[in-house]
Amino acid sequence: MNKTTIAGLQLGTSQEGNCETLSQIISFEKDIVNCGAKLVVMPEALLGGYPKGGIFGTYMGYRLPEGKVEFEEYYKNAIDLNGPEVKALAELSKRTQASLVVGVIEREGSTLYCSALFFDPKIGLCKKHRKLMPTGTERLVWGMGDGSTLSVFETEAGLAGAGICWENFMPLFRTAMYAKGLKIWCAPTVDERDMWQASMRHIAYEGRCFVISACQVQASPNELGIDIPHWDPDRALIRGGSLIVNPMGDIIAGPLYSEKGLVVADIDPDDLIRARYDFDVVGHYSRPDIFSLKVNENVQKSVVFYSKENDKIDGGCG
Repeated sequence: MNKTTIAGLQLGTSQEGNCETLSQIISFEKDIVNCGAKLVVMPEALLGGYPKGGIFGTYMGYRLPEGKVEFEEYYKNAIDLNGPEVKALAELSKRTQASLVVGVIEREGSTLYCSALFFDPKIGLCKKHRKLMPTGTERLVWGMGDGSTLSVFETEAGLAGAGICWENFMPLFRTAMYAKGLKIWCAPTVDERDMWQASMRHIAYEGRCFVISACQVQASPNELGIDIPHWDPDRALIRGGSLIVNPMGDIIAGPLYSEKGLVVADIDPDDLIRARYDFDVVGHYSRPDIFSLKVNENVQKSVVFYSKENDKIDGGCG
């Protein structure tokens, strides 16, 4: 038996911007060290922010000028992968000796992506995953990821991968990730509903894997001093609900509501072997003679440049 510790950090984006949000993340450094976590998952869009209630001046068929200004402000608060926030998170990973999965709004060119960044204590930022399908009006402000970032990475707690918020509901996405052999499913989110809890338990049981869900927590609009249309001003904007689930679908930490903090659990990797004895969704319980899935993991580029001399690809933009 070789148990290890995993955790989810429940936290909300600060209205004061990324510097303050980053400070709040780092304020949990001692807690991470003291609990001995080898993998810590943080919420969706924690750095860069989740603009809940924002309409960006958009109506069907036309867009108002103030929406463009709203997007400009949101764009400027996003992060670059070579920026100071990424460097600070890499240093935090190194100091705590914990792998990190952090939800961010990633800026590339003029496009924003809802991404999960993966940090290794030894090498820093090692991989990322971009949300494949923004949900509803998220599509106004976020681009779509492609198959090139269906990433998994090795941690001391086991092979981990991430599904961001509602892409966790995509059965073919889940199947592709299960096929990569992940042992720990990381789910950064802003979904606070009871149904989300049921989904996390289902994924753990279906994939026979550990699940760490980290949700943002935000106070009510009245407490934040903001106006959110069609929202009870006294109701928490995001109430949290971070939790950890074992491969048999049992909640072993959390859910944590209405406060910042870590949810922590000790896990036994041998639980994965025992759980998959009678159900391995992409192994002995699959029927490849009947069902198959093809996954395109190529980078999708809108423009590809070829050399006239030798027809080799010089590069492109996505």
